[in-house]
Amino acid sequence: MKAVILLSGGLDSSTVLYQAMADGCECYALSFNYRQRHQRELLSASAITTRVGVVQHQVVTFDLSQWGGSALTDSSIDLPQKRSLLEMSQNIPITYVPARNTIFLSFALAYAETIAAERVYIGVNALDYSGYPDCRPDYLQAMQEVFCLGTKQGRLGHPINIVAPLIELKKTEIIQLGNQLGVPWELTWSCYAGGEVACGVCDSCRLRLAAFAELELVDPLNYSTRRICT
Repeated sequence: MKAVILLSGGLDSSTVLYQAMADGCECYALSFNYRQRHQRELLSASAITTRVGVVQHQVVTFDLSQWGGSALTDSSIDLPQKRSLLEMSQNIPITYVPARNTIFLSFALAYAETIAAERVYIGVNALDYSGYPDCRPDYLQAMQEVFCLGTKQGRLGHPINIVAPLIELKKTEIIQLGNQLGVPWELTWSCYAGGEVACGVCDSCRLRLAAFAELELVDPLNYSTRRICT
């Protein structure tokens, strides 16, 4: 079974790639350079695909920084730092990139139909503290309808299915799953700051560090500072 895997190089998407491999899929990884602040993640995506051995890894390049609207695509917007878990859960953060997953899934759908894939795997998670609107079950249900109605493959009765194995897992449960699958955490990248070493203070770093700490595990990634989020 062929599957397209949306791979950022982060903790979640890397776990999803390993899950797809465990599911017996012939994996085609798809990453994106959208001029994000943290393009360093693409090095991790490449390292992960080399380690696990995918059929093909492609990086699609386009520029979302030309209109910005997010701290990840507009350098004039400061990243949120040192926020508590409660603060992270209260509002959709400035790190939300407008329509990002819709764009990613559209590319993945086109790629999947071209290679006659049956699945598209995505590492979205509804229980994380981000509150992103395009990481929720109702959004994925709507996109599945698009996959069915907007393609030749779907209209012929062979729709490409969206698979989101992490959608109802907590970050700690994702790490536990990744441990079972053998995900090399030291190769992954979660930091939003854009440096060569993870900052340890942005929301993404703090959520990751907090989950490892809750499991009484040490995150093997190097950080400029390690601040456990509460």
